[in-house]
Amino acid sequence: MEYVYAALILNESDEEINEDNVTAVLEAAGVDVEESRVKALVAALEDVDIEEAVETAAAAPAPAAGGAAGEPAAADDDEEAEEAEEEAEEEEAEEEEDDEASGEGLGNLFG
Repeated sequence: MEYVYAALILNESDEEINEDNVTAVLEAAGVDVEESRVKALVAALEDVDIEEAVETAAAAPAPAAGGAAGEPAAADDDEEAEEAEEEAEEEEAEEEEDDEASGEGLGNLFG
């Protein structure tokens, strides 16, 4: 998730979202930077209008918790925003796997 936040910070400060800038923001925050994740993020955001994606995400209604599994998902007009969101979810899943593998998390404290 830190990688997406770094891109949002760069966007907000009108800086170019490139590998060097993302890496610099992450290192400044004390994050152990994975070059492959930086490259994947920059590639995923290459043709994305972040301002438009943020507005689209803010305007979309929040999904109801516990919705029926068979309900169709709402159609997304902005495929690029969806790709950026998928990238963010993949990164979050990778981070959770890393946390579990390294013994971090509350479950490991009590089990």
